[in-house]
Amino acid sequence: MSEQFGKVTALLFYPKNETLVCTKQMCSIRDHWADYLQTKASIVGISPDKADENLDFSKNYGLPLPILADTDRKVTEIYGSHRLLPIQFMRAIVIIDARGFIRHRKVMLRIFRPTDRSVIASIYAARTDFMGEHYSYLLSEAKERNKNLLH
Repeated sequence: MSEQFGKVTALLFYPKNETLVCTKQMCSIRDHWADYLQTKASIVGISPDKADENLDFSKNYGLPLPILADTDRKVTEIYGSHRLLPIQFMRAIVIIDARGFIRHRKVMLRIFRPTDRSVIASIYAARTDFMGEHYSYLLSEAKERNKNLLH
């Protein structure tokens, strides 16, 4: 993830390719891809299926986002686990800001899926947090520079 530093990343964990809800989720992302691109975030799907199965699924539905294989579910366990329910029953959305901090994490039962609008709003919120902090830093730096010029 170090190459993503400075960029918001959305990790979309889903339980299985070619299932009704997961296919709807991924196709909805495809259908709203222009809206996702406008966020300037990296959007990544993560599935426990094998890499070749993810590639076939992606090609079959014309999915524009990369889908990573997490066959042992270690990454899913870190980011998308629920303390009461087994990991295979869950789906998760994790938004990581430009500094690498998790700004949004939503874990839900696999029968539910997030709306594109809620994912995109969470991405923008993570960008806004970072941009607000960056603006405050630049502003304080400019004030300090102006103060030094006056003295």
